[in-house]
Amino acid sequence: MRRSALSILASLCLVALWSSSALASSKLVEPTLKMRPVASGVTRVAITLDACMGRTDFRILDTLVSERIPATVFVTARWIRRNRDALAIMLANPDLFEIENHGQDHIPAIDRQVSVYGIAAAGSLESVMREVNGGREAIIAATGKEPRWFRGATAKYTNSAMVGINDIGERIAGYSINGDGGSLLGAGIAQKRIAAARDGDVVIAHINQPTHEAGEGVAKGLLALKTRGVTFVRLDDPGFDPETN
Repeated sequence: MRRSALSILASLCLVALWSSSALASSKLVEPTLKMRPVASGVTRVAITLDACMGRTDFRILDTLVSERIPATVFVTARWIRRNRDALAIMLANPDLFEIENHGQDHIPAIDRQVSVYGIAAAGSLESVMREVNGGREAIIAATGKEPRWFRGATAKYTNSAMVGINDIGERIAGYSINGDGGSLLGAGIAQKRIAAARDGDVVIAHINQPTHEAGEGVAKGLLALKTRGVTFVRLDDPGFDPETN
């Protein structure tokens, strides 16, 4: 009887451990990305811009080009199809723009049935990889280069989805400053958030909402950083050394 009770207890413990592990693997995470500190005294900031769908915010794009500010732009296949003019400007300025993967249809890279900010997730690992590979193939076709970084819609993932993405050679691009609150902030707040970036910060903002106030703030925030003498870096720069990812 004692042996049977111990056996049952052991089984229950295994079930509890399995359940805990399953819960941990399915929990949504929003990775942070920041550069390691350096002793040079130089303030380095990485500007990353999401081009989800819709049209291009030329207030931001024109500022980047005219002020010669480098940035990493995460594009979807949908955005590429609708914004050939903006993409041509980016490709004509390879010293400024790094093009990375934001997926095929702007579907959250989450391998379970959930909704994030009202957007239905991929729902399975197979669907996650379809989203990732669809964006990857569109970028290769448009630029001739393979993306090395991926940022999914909503920037939230499960650990298991991140493993699958890493396995095809793409790193997950988190951030340390949300510059425009999904392009929903007012111009003044977006400007203040971006202008306050410190050494090592990775800023996320959006370049696909030309009618939103936030875009004006993003452009002004970039100008404020330049006035401060910030050194702008891209994620593909040899000196980009992530603290966490």
